[in-house]
Amino acid sequence: MASWLGGLGSGLGQSLGQVGDSLSSLTGQISSFTKDILLEGTEEVGDAATELHVSNARLREIESVNAAQKFENDRLKKVCSDLEEKHEAAELQIKQLSVEYRNQLQQKEVEISHLKARQNALQEQLQKVQTAAQTSQLGAGVLPAAAASASFVPEVRHSSGFEGDDMDFGDIIWSQQEINRLSNEVSRLESEVDHWKQVAVSSKVQGTNDAEQSEICKLQNLVKELKQNLSQEIDEHQHELSVLQDAHRQKLVEISRRHREELCEYEERIEELENRLQQDGVSTDAMDDSKITEQKKEAQSLDGRQVEELQVVKDLEDEIRKLNHKLSSAKAENKNLLKEQEFAKLEKIQIAQDYEKLKYDFNALQRSVAEQDALLKEQRQLQSKTSLPQDVVSLQQALLEARNEIARLSSLNQEFINCTPKPSDGKINVKIKSDIYNFFFYFEGLEKELASAQHKHENILSSNTEDQNSEINQLRQDLERKEHELDESVAERETLIAELEELDKQNQEATQHMITLKEQLSKQHTETDSIIKQLKLDIDCERKKVSELEMEKMKTIKELDSQKEKLNHCSYALNDLHITKQQLQDNIKDLQEQLRKAEDCNLHSKKEIGELQQRLKEREEELRVSLSKLTEKSTEESNYTCQDLIRKEREVEIGKLQNDVLENKQINEDLQKSLSNLRTENGKLIAAIEELKQELSDAISEKKKVYLEKDTVVEALKMEKRQLESELNETEKRLLEQAHNYKQTIEELSKARSMDTTALQLEHERLVKLHQEKDFKIAEFQRTIEQMEIDHQETKEMLTTSLGGQKQLTDLIKEKEVFIEKYKNQALQVKKELEEYMKVSKKQDVLKQNLEEKDRSLAVMKEENNHLKEEIERLKDQQSRSTPVVEPKTLDIIIELESEVTQLKVIKNNLEEEIKVHKKTIEDQNQAAVKLQQSLQEQQKEIDESKFQCEQMNVTHERLFLEKDEEIKNLQKTIEQIKTQLHKERQIIQTDSSNLFQETKVQTLNGENGNEKHDLSKAEIERLVKGIKEREMEIKMLNEKNVSLSQQIDQLSKDEVGKLTRIIQEKDLEIQALNARVSSASYRQDVLSLQQQLQAYVLEREQVLAVLSEKTRENSQLKTEYRNIMDMVAAKEAALVRLQEENQRLSNRSENSSQDMSRETIQNLSRIIREKDIEIDALSQKCQTLLTVLQTSSTGADNGAGGVNSNQFEELLQERDKLKQQVKKMEEWKQQVITTVQNMQHESAHLQEELQKLQAQISVENDSTSRLQVDYNGLIQSYEQNEKKLKSFSQELAQVQHSIGQLYNTKDLLLSKLDLVTPSVATASTVSQLSSVQYSPPEALSEECKLLQNELEQLKKKLQEKDSTIRILQENNQRLSDSVATASEIERKSQEGTESEMRQMKEKHDVLQKSLREKDILIKSKSDQLLSVSENLSNKENENELLKQAVTNLKERNLILDMDIKKLKEENEKIVARCREKETEFRALQETNMQFSMMLKEKEFESHSMKEKALAFEKLLKDKEQGKTGELNQLLNEVKSMQEKAVTFQQERDQVMVALKQKQMESSALQSEVQHLHEKEQRLNQELERLRNHLLEMEDSYTREALAAEDREVKLRKKVLILEEKLASSSTAVENASHQASLQVESLQEQLNLVSKQRDETVLQLTISQDQVKQYALSLANLQMVLEQFQQEEKAMYSAELERHQKQSAEWKKKAENLEEKVVSLQVSLEEANSALDAASRLTEQLDIKEEQIEELKKEGEIRREMLEDVQNKLMNLMNSTEGKVDKQLMRNLFVGHFHTPKNKRIEVLRLMGSILGLKKEELNQLLSEEQRGVTRWVTGWLGGGAGSKSVPSTPMRPTHQNIFNSSFSELFVKFLETESCPSLPPPKLSVHHMKPLGAAGAGKTSNAPPNSQMQDSPVLGMGRRPDANPFLAPRSAAVPLITPASSSGHLLMKPISDALPTFTPLPVSPDASAGAVLKDLLKQ
Repeated sequence: MASWLGGLGSGLGQSLGQVGDSLSSLTGQISSFTKDILLEGTEEVGDAATELHVSNARLREIESVNAAQKFENDRLKKVCSDLEEKHEAAELQIKQLSVEYRNQLQQKEVEISHLKARQNALQEQLQKVQTAAQTSQLGAGVLPAAAASASFVPEVRHSSGFEGDDMDFGDIIWSQQEINRLSNEVSRLESEVDHWKQVAVSSKVQGTNDAEQSEICKLQNLVKELKQNLSQEIDEHQHELSVLQDAHRQKLVEISRRHREELCEYEERIEELENRLQQDGVSTDAMDDSKITEQKKEAQSLDGRQVEELQVVKDLEDEIRKLNHKLSSAKAENKNLLKEQEFAKLEKIQIAQDYEKLKYDFNALQRSVAEQDALLKEQRQLQSKTSLPQDVVSLQQALLEARNEIARLSSLNQEFINCTPKPSDGKINVKIKSDIYNFFFYFEGLEKELASAQHKHENILSSNTEDQNSEINQLRQDLERKEHELDESVAERETLIAELEELDKQNQEATQHMITLKEQLSKQHTETDSIIKQLKLDIDCERKKVSELEMEKMKTIKELDSQKEKLNHCSYALNDLHITKQQLQDNIKDLQEQLRKAEDCNLHSKKEIGELQQRLKEREEELRVSLSKLTEKSTEESNYTCQDLIRKEREVEIGKLQNDVLENKQINEDLQKSLSNLRTENGKLIAAIEELKQELSDAISEKKKVYLEKDTVVEALKMEKRQLESELNETEKRLLEQAHNYKQTIEELSKARSMDTTALQLEHERLVKLHQEKDFKIAEFQRTIEQMEIDHQETKEMLTTSLGGQKQLTDLIKEKEVFIEKYKNQALQVKKELEEYMKVSKKQDVLKQNLEEKDRSLAVMKEENNHLKEEIERLKDQQSRSTPVVEPKTLDIIIELESEVTQLKVIKNNLEEEIKVHKKTIEDQNQAAVKLQQSLQEQQKEIDESKFQCEQMNVTHERLFLEKDEEIKNLQKTIEQIKTQLHKERQIIQTDSSNLFQETKVQTLNGENGNEKHDLSKAEIERLVKGIKEREMEIKMLNEKNVSLSQQIDQLSKDEVGKLTRIIQEKDLEIQALNARVSSASYRQDVLSLQQQLQAYVLEREQVLAVLSEKTRENSQLKTEYRNIMDMVAAKEAALVRLQEENQRLSNRSENSSQDMSRETIQNLSRIIREKDIEIDALSQKCQTLLTVLQTSSTGADNGAGGVNSNQFEELLQERDKLKQQVKKMEEWKQQVITTVQNMQHESAHLQEELQKLQAQISVENDSTSRLQVDYNGLIQSYEQNEKKLKSFSQELAQVQHSIGQLYNTKDLLLSKLDLVTPSVATASTVSQLSSVQYSPPEALSEECKLLQNELEQLKKKLQEKDSTIRILQENNQRLSDSVATASEIERKSQEGTESEMRQMKEKHDVLQKSLREKDILIKSKSDQLLSVSENLSNKENENELLKQAVTNLKERNLILDMDIKKLKEENEKIVARCREKETEFRALQETNMQFSMMLKEKEFESHSMKEKALAFEKLLKDKEQGKTGELNQLLNEVKSMQEKAVTFQQERDQVMVALKQKQMESSALQSEVQHLHEKEQRLNQELERLRNHLLEMEDSYTREALAAEDREVKLRKKVLILEEKLASSSTAVENASHQASLQVESLQEQLNLVSKQRDETVLQLTISQDQVKQYALSLANLQMVLEQFQQEEKAMYSAELERHQKQSAEWKKKAENLEEKVVSLQVSLEEANSALDAASRLTEQLDIKEEQIEELKKEGEIRREMLEDVQNKLMNLMNSTEGKVDKQLMRNLFVGHFHTPKNKRIEVLRLMGSILGLKKEELNQLLSEEQRGVTRWVTGWLGGGAGSKSVPSTPMRPTHQNIFNSSFSELFVKFLETESCPSLPPPKLSVHHMKPLGAAGAGKTSNAPPNSQMQDSPVLGMGRRPDANPFLAPRSAAVPLITPASSSGHLLMKPISDALPTFTPLPVSPDASAGAVLKDLLKQ
């Protein structure tokens, strides 16, 4: 807020400074203005005509100034509207903030009210406890000091303002300033844009050169860049705004959180207060005066036993010291226990044992208490010498034991609190708590008894010696202090228990959270397992997808190439369209300009025609007048003077006509000159057009050729590509077929193993045949490939010849030819128009000749007229001379003259008509000439533009040719590369496995070529993108132009059609008139030709419009196509980039993985293979030995062969068994490996789960750390605020001390003046009286000054009141001194006067003394307030210290948490590393497992082969025995060959399996990467969608702004039209005035010479006045600006000041209300002072009366208190006595009433009685069900069963509901209860404070009542404020509830009724509700 106010202040200062400057400039301008006006007054013009001119000129200038001012006004209105919008936005923001703040304030207020209510309830409970305790202790009972408890009310301070207010407002203001600055920048940029637009327009109008166009393009680019920057800035600022709003919300959240924390603290404080209050209530044992008196009497009776008692006292002192020592040791133990809280967790097991011990101790304590009670009784009975000290000693021993027990219990309690309780320990805790509470109650009772005994003993001793008394008092204080400490320790224990419970809750929550986490993790584990399975399934699918993607990649590349070609064609077509469009637009603009100019000319001609017609009419009227005059004169012949006038007029008319003729001649000459110039220019333009046409035709022919060539090349390349693709597909198919064949052969071989040797031979032969067939097939394939190559070459040749792409070119060329034909037609039309204009000019020449003839005839007529006039004059002379007799000749002459005159008139009319026709023709010619000039200019422009376009086209074509050439080269390169690839593939197919090196080379080359292709494609794409962006810009420009043109054409087509029709109609009329006048055929033909031309123009315009609409459609289609293409290109680019990235990643990963994994696997495999090789070698050796044995056996045929063979066969069988065992071992080992792998998988899954758990924990800890940081920040802020508050308190203290010092000074002054008052020559008696009067105040002041040093805020207000009273006293003192002086003078004269004066002085002094006493009382009240404030300060300081401790604790916690987080992070990283290692190990194991499986398969195969060998050997042995040796050898050889083949097949199979597994691993890795990429794609798509939405929103906002701007423009245009209309009206008025002035000027031609001189002078004056007017306009503008600024500033000032004044007014109203009361009292005192000493005497009397009244009231109050105490005692006695008693009368009435009711309603009566007696519903229902059997039980229950019944109440319960009973019994019962429940006791009188003061003067003095009474009777006071309310018939809100009261009260009658008392006590009822209603409520209960 401070920053905001500072900003406001600075702004106000600046605005005021500006206002000052503007005012100074204003004054200067006003003075200059007045001077100028005075000067103008001196330079007034004499003539009326000049004055008119001057006035007209001034009018125009003023109108121009007015227009300028209006424009400025509009601009300022705009600015104002913008500012208003901003203001509204700011207001909305502020409203939102204020609403949020208000909501929070309301919440806080609600919470505070709840807390206050709770506090009040607690206070009332405290009071109850105290009263109960005192009544139980004292029997009779003395009233407890409720004031003491009430005074201990903690002030719950509630700060309405929030901490973050300053920052929030600062942020808002800063953001508003930023917005203003941005809006200013936007307006500046808009003005710059407008300026550049104007520049562009002006340059277009002037005729732009190439350089200027380039500059314009640059400027347009600049404008676009600026717009982009603007949009970016707007986005950034919007983002900043959103960030600010987020920050503001966060601040609000923090504030609310802090508030909650504060509330929690307050609640804790309240709980502490409750505990303390309970302890205070328990431990109150103040001694009464009555006891002291009794003990004094006892002490007097026991004077003789002093010595023994002194010894006892000493013993007691020693014991107390020991107790102190033990207490300190207990405190130390407490501290140690607090330190050992952490270790106490381990000692949970000992709690049960401790509990048993506690029980035992508790029983012992109870016994000791019983013994003490017995001892006390004995002591009371005996009262001997020895009994007292013995009892004291025993009691003290018991106290010591109790203290020890308490210390041990507290230690155990702390241990118990420290250890976190299990659910099983909950019951033990509850028991321990209950036992401890019982023990404490017993212990407190013990202590009280001990204390009472000690007090008795001490009182006995106090009677003996005062020293003993003082010592006993000290000991008592020590005991009380220790008890207080004990209570505090108990409170601490309770708080610790509460904390333990909270910890339990937190622990339970944590365990629940852990369980949920475990469940979630298990679910996740199952999900991951399913996902892994799905992934395994997806791997196969994705392999297929990868192959498909590769295929699609190729396709996309091809499609890209085709799209590039299409784009190029589109670009060419677009360029042509742009050129044609521009030409059409230029033509349209030219036509529009021509039309506008024609309209303007028409308007001018119409105006001139109208003026001429008016003049002709006027002249005809004048002629008629002259003719009439002539006739009159001819008849009368007396008035000759009229003829002179007519002559003069005619001469004037003739002069005018001559002038018109001369002007017409000049115009004709000018037209002829312009026509000749136009003809020459037209010839030049035609020549230029022809040259351009030739150039265009040449360019078109060149273009056609180029297009043809390029299209042929492109198509040839396409065909080649297609063929290559087909060949590649065929090769791939072949390879697949070969692979299939190989697979089949492998399968056949595997089958062949199981077959016999004969079958094997057959299969071998078949295979040989198949091999031969395959060779033949390969040869055939090679031939077909050669044929394909030949076909390929043929297709290439065909491609070169094919020209399929020429269609597009031919279409474009046709369109261009059509456009050229249109242009030719237009040129022909222009030629025709020129020819027509030539004809018109010829006609004009003829008309001019006619005009000249007419002029000559006019001259002849004028001469004849002159002759006639002369004749008339002659005739007049003759008439005058001759006789009056009329001759017949004269009559004839007159008739002839008349006829001649009529003929002349007819001729004149004809001439005038002809003149009109000539004028029209001249105007038409002028218009035609203007049109011709315009058309020539437009043609020149078109020629320039066409030249420029041709140059641009050439440049673009060259650029396109270069790009095409580059593309063709690239395509050729790619084709060559594909060819090389194909050749190499064929070579690979033909060659054997020896050409591996070549294959690798080819692959590398292919890779390089692929990379090159990628690079080329990137470059091409970049070029395409650039081209597309340029095209986009052009398309946008064309679209804008198109839109503007279409709008203009629509407007023109609407407006112009109407205008053209009107013009055509007018022209038709004119043509008809001309046909009537001029009846020549040539003229008619001209008219017809003109009409035809017009129709042709209309048709042309319609055609142009149709073409335009077509072009717009085409443009829109192109746009859509372009957008689609752009989308496709972008998608393809993205796909390319992704694929490249994927390829790179895959290559990197495969390399890394293969390098890492292969090392370990290869080592393992090599080791295993070595072992297996060794085994195989051993087996092979055995086989060889067997063969040798067989061969040897065959040689030695019959030499004991059978035995040897049998031995060898047995050895073979044994070896076979061994091999089987080895195979089994291998299988077992394999199973073990599989199990280990599975275990590893499980472990990896567990590790993943652990990882997830750790991550979740880390996230939770991060959240907790963030919360802690937020809490820490909040605490720091609150701490800073508290420090600020402390500083403010210290400042206020200093101020208060200063004010106290001032008070002392004023009091000293008063005292000194009082001393001065005493007269110098006074008697000794008066002096003594004065001194006796003044003895007390200074001593009182000195005592009170010490107390007044700690005074605070409230003194500020009351100090002012004191100052006012002191001033009044000073005035009174001055008057008194004056009166004393007078008295002294009078005393010298007479002693009687002095005596009377002395009496008056005494009275005055008494008044002053009373006022001093009042001030002393005020000071006392202030001192009390000061004390309370100091207590508050100390509380605040304590709170501050607590907060500091909390802050330090939080800091430590934060550090610990940071450390934990760091550790967790490190552990997490380690775990991640371990997981990675495990994953790598797992992969390695999988690979090794696969290899082992492969090895196992091999071994199995080998074992199988060995078995077969063994079988073969067995057969051989059998055969050998039979004697078949040759066959055996053959079979062995075949077996060897088959084994070799099998080994080779196994190796191949193993290799294939290994390769397959590697592929699987790679595919899995690829799959994971693909998933990763998919996720990335999704994220990017989401971001894209978000950005798109954002863009759409921004576009919407911009469109809205643009629409608003258009609306404003429309409004402004309307205003401009209105102003133009006003201008037109003013111009017409000026024209009328000028017309009148011209008439006057014609009449005043003689005075022209003088006027010319005056005109020169006026011109000079005019120039001076114009300068002055300009200065005035400038000054006016400045003034307006200043005024507006001033108004704005004033508005701001007013708004700020209004708020401030409103606040001030509210404050002042309050002050005024306070001051009014003071003013009344002051007025009274003034009147009293004015009415001198009589009034003073009355005042003193009144004061005495009031003091007496106050004393009486105090006495009455004391009496009332005594009465209340008596009443309370009686009530207590009543309560004790009425327990368990029954009201007989009530029961009798109820019983009788039951029998009076009808039988139907008796059940209701019984229920009512049961509810009154307090029976339950269930019991009642049972009784009522049994009641049907008989009444005996009910009667016996009422009469006999009194033991179980409760006490019958005497009054009704609290009314809660109303119920209407229709039965007779209920009504009777209500009446009966009304009579019964009337209170018999008289209502007690109100307290002193309900007495109203007697007068207004005493209002201030009533506050002298002691504070105790105020505190006690506060609720009564509250009641007293309402005059209507009765304290004993209070409304329900004020009434005390029965069980849980909500408000405290001093009196026992108003106190709540405890549960022990009977329920039907006298009850306060609202005065509104009647007794009947209350009873009905009771019945409802």
